[in-house]
Amino acid sequence: MSNRLFQGIVQQMSESIERVIGVIDDTATVVSCSDPSRIGETLDIDFIELVHAEEPVVVGGFTCRAFGPDQYREFAVIVEGNDSQALKYTSLLEVSMSSIKQFYDEKNDRANFIKNVIMDNILPGDIYLKARELRFNTDNARAVLLIRITRPNEVSVYEIIQNLFPEKNKDFVININETDVALVKEVTADIETKDLEKLARSLVDTLAGEFYTHAVVGIGSIVTGIKDLAKSFKDAHVALEVGKVFDNEKTIVSCDNLGIARLIYQLPTTLCETFLKEVFKRDSIESLDYETLFTIQRFFDNNLNVSETSRKLFVHRNTLVYRLEKIKKLTGLDLREFDHAIVFKIALMVNKYLNANPVKY
Repeated sequence: MSNRLFQGIVQQMSESIERVIGVIDDTATVVSCSDPSRIGETLDIDFIELVHAEEPVVVGGFTCRAFGPDQYREFAVIVEGNDSQALKYTSLLEVSMSSIKQFYDEKNDRANFIKNVIMDNILPGDIYLKARELRFNTDNARAVLLIRITRPNEVSVYEIIQNLFPEKNKDFVININETDVALVKEVTADIETKDLEKLARSLVDTLAGEFYTHAVVGIGSIVTGIKDLAKSFKDAHVALEVGKVFDNEKTIVSCDNLGIARLIYQLPTTLCETFLKEVFKRDSIESLDYETLFTIQRFFDNNLNVSETSRKLFVHRNTLVYRLEKIKKLTGLDLREFDHAIVFKIALMVNKYLNANPVKY
């Protein structure tokens, strides 16, 4: 990646410097050059000599100088010629390349640091020490958006999102695995969940409209301390998993709007199985056919209103009453009673949760 950055600087400067310029690595191989045909060529240069030299070294028709941290210089600039102009160009290139290398290293280190924080791969006591070393602001408000690709294709979503958020010192794009990309977004202290949902909607629409990539986004909690970024990431993951289980038609799921689904997701599976056996004492939930479950769902959607539900189902009111009586006979629960309806609704969600077997962090 740093070689591409070097090449960009070399190409820009070659417009003003009318001679061959470039960068070599610690094996004396040309990694970037104003003459692209020379990239990959190995020069007859002793790189160790360059590292220890206090002044530029003239070797093989080039003026050369190593750059990078004093303890480990792994690159050197080269300028064609050995005159005073070559010496000036070498100094100019050294400053430019050192700056871009430092920026790249810091950015790369920061991204790795953030990934370790959100994945809980760093000790709490080391977080602030490393943040100070990287000059990372630990007190700004941030939120994690977890973007999951549901229909993989050849498009690199990681690179797309990186290009959408070019502010490298504030926002960080982390590649979690082959389907998940995390966006650690710096936000204002007064931002609301609806604002993050608009951002997530824009991401989903861009990926679908311009890159034909279907994605869902989980929105984590807004946190102010860097140590809490791990919590925001976990909240975003929970939002995705809960959405996949209980409402898989949604493409944007916020951890702030999970409702009772969050509670069910946190329950142990053994407790869920015990609850279902307690609710369906007469017969298991599997004894209810598709038509019966569809009727129940529409009854809940219409707030337990018999007349409205029968109208939406295009059936006579007495037909719906008959179906509800049949459900009562099978389960012992009368869905026209509020308390029974609540128990049945939760039981349906618990059953869906058990069947989904979601992944937990």
